[in-house]
Amino acid sequence: LGRWRRTEVENMAEDSADNVDLASKQDGQVVTPWEVEADADEGIDYEKLIVRFGSQRISPELIERMEKLTGKKAHPWLRRGIFFSHRDFEKILDLYEAKKPFYLYTGRGPSSDALHMGHLIPFMFTKWLQDTFGVPLVIQITDDEKYLWKGDLEKGITLEKFYNLGRENTRDIIACGFDVNKTFIFSNLEYMGTMYPTVVKIQKAITYNQARGCFGFVAEDSIGKSAFPAVQAAPSFPACFPHLFEDKETQCLIPCAIDQDPYFRMTRDLAPRIGWKKPALLHSKFFPALTGSKTKMSASDATTTIYVSDTPDQVKNKVNKYAFSGGQFDAEAQKEKGADLEVDVAYQWMFFFCDDDDKLKKLADEYGPGPVRAGNKMLTGEAKKMLIETLQPIIARHQKARAAVTDEMVDAFMAVRKLSW
Repeated sequence: LGRWRRTEVENMAEDSADNVDLASKQDGQVVTPWEVEADADEGIDYEKLIVRFGSQRISPELIERMEKLTGKKAHPWLRRGIFFSHRDFEKILDLYEAKKPFYLYTGRGPSSDALHMGHLIPFMFTKWLQDTFGVPLVIQITDDEKYLWKGDLEKGITLEKFYNLGRENTRDIIACGFDVNKTFIFSNLEYMGTMYPTVVKIQKAITYNQARGCFGFVAEDSIGKSAFPAVQAAPSFPACFPHLFEDKETQCLIPCAIDQDPYFRMTRDLAPRIGWKKPALLHSKFFPALTGSKTKMSASDATTTIYVSDTPDQVKNKVNKYAFSGGQFDAEAQKEKGADLEVDVAYQWMFFFCDDDDKLKKLADEYGPGPVRAGNKMLTGEAKKMLIETLQPIIARHQKARAAVTDEMVDAFMAVRKLSW
């Protein structure tokens, strides 16, 4: 009992949204839902981020327990530490072990016609979670958020534009292979009426000072921005989905990049005060931009972003032209010393998208520093070629799956209905 009490007190402190500053630049880096930047060439220091956000590192013991319970090998992104941090994932495993239900929640802010490679990460991982645990999934399309942050009537950037982008992005999401019988995708603009009672309860429980500390809002921001965090928090609670969950105690698991954590630290802080269970989270590291690890990939820069709609030649040209190299200053030095894998984008992207552990190790040994091939290390061009050959078939498969998604399929995934699991 004493240990339980200490754990609950620790969790309350880690989740508290009072007197926190998660939005300003600290330790040479800033991480918010709208801005990710680091001064260091190596990018974000995730150990410092765990301390600052008050989350817990995913331990080998936690991964081992999950594998034992599910009878399945952990996803490479878990084994490689790409999903590296969590809040209460052990409680989700407790539920699974006890054969009690839980559900998944993730989302997409529609800002471009097509997803880029970084956008695929939460959806590919969430599909694996859905297949592994056999649980329902809700996917929020935050068309309202994108209008609040990017809308501009003078430039013709309308609310309808983001609604239509949401429909297009839904095609990409469906193409990831989700089970229509277990998946509900919804547009905030369409589903807000059902969500609104939950949203209002959350809004009542958050002060402006808490929102400003978590998100960095300033006086010049629209009131819509200050109100939006409650909208993203709401699907964390089954009360949002009366057609899906009769048990209002059903717990939620949210896989997301760690820049989304401020939303859910706030959500976990307020949950006990309004009588709801805290959502659990799995945090991923950022997928680096082609130009380097100091920031995450952005959909707004088409020249240095690889979209799932790009042609094989576009993929090849972008990687060869823009992918930041951790190689040495000339070929002879590279052959002698090897590349800095901590900053080399070709290796970093292979770390995400190469499923073959042996192939990835061979690349690290032959391209990076160390005794393997010493004096004749792999050159950057060879590493980039390996990346290109890895990305092209992934994108081709996605394009084929997306081409098969019809308007009727989109409507089916977005229909308010009961799911089966």
